[in-house]
Amino acid sequence: MASETAFQATGAGRIVISVDAMGGDRGPAAVVAGLAESATAIPGAYFIVHGDEAHLGPMIAKRKDLKGRCEIRHAPRVVTMNDKPSQVMRHGEGTSMWSCIESVRAGEATVAVSCGNTGALMAVSMIRLRKLPGVNRPAIACMWPSRNPGGFNVMLDVGADIKADAEDLAQYALMGASYARNGLSLERPRVGLLNVGTEEHKGRAELKVAQDLISANAAAGAYEFVGFIEGGDIPGRRCDVIVTDGFTGNVALKTGEGTAKLISDFLREAFGANVLSKMAAVLALGSLKRLQKRIDPRRVNGGVFLGLNGTVVKSHGSADGTGVAAAIALAARLAQSGFHERLAARLASAGRAGQDAPQDEMAAPGRSEKR
Repeated sequence: MASETAFQATGAGRIVISVDAMGGDRGPAAVVAGLAESATAIPGAYFIVHGDEAHLGPMIAKRKDLKGRCEIRHAPRVVTMNDKPSQVMRHGEGTSMWSCIESVRAGEATVAVSCGNTGALMAVSMIRLRKLPGVNRPAIACMWPSRNPGGFNVMLDVGADIKADAEDLAQYALMGASYARNGLSLERPRVGLLNVGTEEHKGRAELKVAQDLISANAAAGAYEFVGFIEGGDIPGRRCDVIVTDGFTGNVALKTGEGTAKLISDFLREAFGANVLSKMAAVLALGSLKRLQKRIDPRRVNGGVFLGLNGTVVKSHGSADGTGVAAAIALAARLAQSGFHERLAARLASAGRAGQDAPQDEMAAPGRSEKR
């Protein structure tokens, strides 16, 4: 192990985040840029950075904001986007991804962040961290821009597992509601089950069973179940948590990202068409910047693996420094809130007695009142 500086993993106001610096499409330069931005925005954050020391050392040394804030863990190998999860499970030791998760398992860091191969990251996380007791299938939850007052909805699963039976979907509702309480500061989140229609007779048989289970668990889970919802409700006001299987959720997520980029490209073309259009763009510059910020997928970058014995944040593989910083900021908020411990307690309580965790679950980061 090589380190730029040694620091304690615990301490008042201190958060240690384990970061895989090698797995993204843009390479370690984008990750280091995100680390530097995060170091400025989160004074109490320290980082264990995993990857090739020969590459990372000079990059980190050039960033004054990272001085004394990073420990480099040399990992000579990289998990590529083409590697199969099964191969990584068997031969992943020595990669930056494996080393990143290992720091969380060993208690050196509170949360892990990686831009790497999603399937491989979930596989390594499940092997090294294991599932929480009572969890059948972990899920990936993401924040989705919405018309709700907080500006976002939570959707899960968005790609951890393409399968989900009725019991899995009911557990997703429980985990998603807990995440919404911590991530969106919602005391009683509204949960919707994604379907092809809102009518009772529509949808697959397992969705109808899941509807009954989610409804029956609403009181114990401290959420309100609004029933079936449609795709148009994902960015809407009807619910705060969207529950679906990983196949449907991932397709919806990628479609949303592609649509946001398409709108951005269309606007750029429209306002650059001629001189009058360019003048109109100048006049509308403030409004256009606000729109760009709202639909920019980088600001909500980071899917959270729920149901594991540790917190892992999956950044988009093509994230730039801004996107990586957003994923690290999410990881820091979850670490500060003690989210993992609360979710584990809630699931354990539900498993023991059919009851949800105590109602004193803490509010979102930065809020001191109990829920």
